[in-house]
Amino acid sequence: MLLCYAFTVSSLHSTEECHLAGNSHITAACRTGGQKDLHWLVEDRGQRVTANWISHRTAQQETETSFKDLFPERGEILVSAQDLKLVLQVERNLELLGYDFTETHYENGLPVTQTSNHTDHCFYHGRVRGHADSWVALSTCFGMRGLIVLNSNDTYYLEPIGGQEVLHHTFYRTEDLPVKTGTCGHSHQTGHISLFSVNRIFAFSQVGSMHLYVRLDLIASWRFFMSLQYRKQNKDLDKTKMRIMEIANYVDKFYRELNIRVPLIGLEVWTEHDQCIINEEPNSTLWSFLQWRQKLKSRKKHDNAQLLTGVIFKGTTIGMAPLEGMCSHENSGGINVDHSELPIGAAATMAHEIGHNFGMGHDHEGCCVEATADQGGCVMAAATGHPFPKVFSRCSKKDLDNYFQKGGGMCLFNMPNMKDLVGGKRCGNGFVEEGEECDCGEPEECTNDCCHPSNCTLKVDAQCAHGVCCEDCKLKQAGTMCRGAAGACDLPEYCTGGSPYCPSNVYLLDGSLCQHGRAYCYNGMCLTHEQQCLQLWGYGAQPAHDACFQDVNAAGNAFGNCGKDSHGNYVKCEKIDAKCGKIQCHSAAKKPKGTNAVSIDTTIRTDGIEVKCRGTYVYSTQDGQGDLPDPGLVMTGTKCGEGKVCKDRRCQNASFTELHTCIARCHGHGVCNSNGNCHCNRGWAPPFCEKPGLGGSLDSGPVQYDSEFTFSFQYFITRVLSLPLPRFPFLPHTFYQMSP
Repeated sequence: MLLCYAFTVSSLHSTEECHLAGNSHITAACRTGGQKDLHWLVEDRGQRVTANWISHRTAQQETETSFKDLFPERGEILVSAQDLKLVLQVERNLELLGYDFTETHYENGLPVTQTSNHTDHCFYHGRVRGHADSWVALSTCFGMRGLIVLNSNDTYYLEPIGGQEVLHHTFYRTEDLPVKTGTCGHSHQTGHISLFSVNRIFAFSQVGSMHLYVRLDLIASWRFFMSLQYRKQNKDLDKTKMRIMEIANYVDKFYRELNIRVPLIGLEVWTEHDQCIINEEPNSTLWSFLQWRQKLKSRKKHDNAQLLTGVIFKGTTIGMAPLEGMCSHENSGGINVDHSELPIGAAATMAHEIGHNFGMGHDHEGCCVEATADQGGCVMAAATGHPFPKVFSRCSKKDLDNYFQKGGGMCLFNMPNMKDLVGGKRCGNGFVEEGEECDCGEPEECTNDCCHPSNCTLKVDAQCAHGVCCEDCKLKQAGTMCRGAAGACDLPEYCTGGSPYCPSNVYLLDGSLCQHGRAYCYNGMCLTHEQQCLQLWGYGAQPAHDACFQDVNAAGNAFGNCGKDSHGNYVKCEKIDAKCGKIQCHSAAKKPKGTNAVSIDTTIRTDGIEVKCRGTYVYSTQDGQGDLPDPGLVMTGTKCGEGKVCKDRRCQNASFTELHTCIARCHGHGVCNSNGNCHCNRGWAPPFCEKPGLGGSLDSGPVQYDSEFTFSFQYFITRVLSLPLPRFPFLPHTFYQMSP
């Protein structure tokens, strides 16, 4: 069916006030005179509109016509039709791409990597003038394309009309978007449960006061490349890359709500064939990709990698990722189906899978109060529908809090070097760059009392203007804690007295003992069978007898196994690997936590005694959660024997050589951090904890104030010298003076 709409071609006057009514039809609340009305035939899923820059500003140092005149740093875009006027206030997403951003494709079987200058990219974030709760994420690379959120009820998509000049666009609700609905299956899924009790050392409220950075590498499979049919468009690899970057721009926007930024530092397209096994079995595809990622890390440093594929998985699964995998050597990644005509669909799926890496489970009933189903629901819903979700639920935020509390995400707390962010160096962009003492943004937006916005210099008597170690324009005293320990395997950081910024985050080196010697620190986390049983079953749960692991997991079925093979078949556990398969627990609870989890009880006889073993099985529900991988597998990094940890479903030797070498240098007065340096106890000086000092490490800052140490040391010496010297018959009574 075709409908006839009217639109206007006009410029916007500053006196105009425009808004939209919050209903299913676009209505206007503004009228202007002297406009020429034109009429077009359009498809019924969208309204024909014009979209034009009406004002923009480039970087201060730019005076001549350049690329940035086409893609300005910030400005306003008028989206206009007869019954519609929206002003999009946007600025280039300066944190989308890293300085070390690279693009890779394949020629003759070999990777070809290019380091491009992407300071002039065409991706924006912003808001709609007059709509307090609005946000915008769009690209202007080939016309204007992107998401416009007016409020919780009204979300629209803007895109150029195919075959027309880029002046002509269509504008429609996201629920009119054709999409394959689907579900997510993620590894180690445990339902929405309360995590084991830990000291609340580090809370989400603390995360909310700082930005975390996930350095993302996106990989497009060969099927993804082919499914877009860009080879019919003269093998236009650039358009494939633009789609991927648009997806990344949306993902970054989703996570800004959580004070998490997701800059893209690598983009790789498998233009000839897939570099890992990708088939209809999502579980085998995931683990194949994560194994390939091990090779990627050697040539491209990153925090997380996500695969985009055009392969349709079995059932309704459109994505999968390991729970709590973020920053881990083995599990920091996921797989995503590009299931929608528009990039926003894959972006919503990817945001969901990255959420699993952050420890977020699926939202259960009653979790998502932030948005109704008609409004798209929440990002961590088990099933994706219409329209796409845009917000995280309170349950997801609680899961994230719990994840950070127990030491997850250790790689994310370091603020990136500002030269690693795109946008071009200039005073007024909000980033302190080389040659600047501070940068509080443009003069009209600066609220910092310590910084001159016009020239990015500190005001008179100010020592600093930014950073958690800066207070009232003065540097905090050395030894002031600026980042608390997040769990048993993290180390605190302290202000140095010479910098306004907290030192880079470090944690205990892999292999350090935790949980009273019952576990090893691994990727900054302390994982035990005990904690995972508590996680699954609740208070009082504990691991079952070793015989339970050996007998039940030797079956190689849904109730006892060591994961699946590449064909999706369950694998039997060898005796040595049994404690790395399905976790077996003792618990008085009736059933495991989780709405669709049931107990699989087995009674075995060992040493003449009957022992009850309790496993967990998640059954299929109407929303497709039966596609989830085995939910009760022991987590990677869990101790399975002396000097051994679970890895790839096997109990493998973990030669902590670096730890043993480091510990030997610390003279018994400290521990080893993730950089291989000694973190000295209070009263001992780095780097080797062999002399009196302030404690801490070369990386963390001192653990006590210098004045505090001086007072304590002087007090100790005074007390010692005030004591009468004992007389020994074999020593002369001599007074020894200590050197300063």
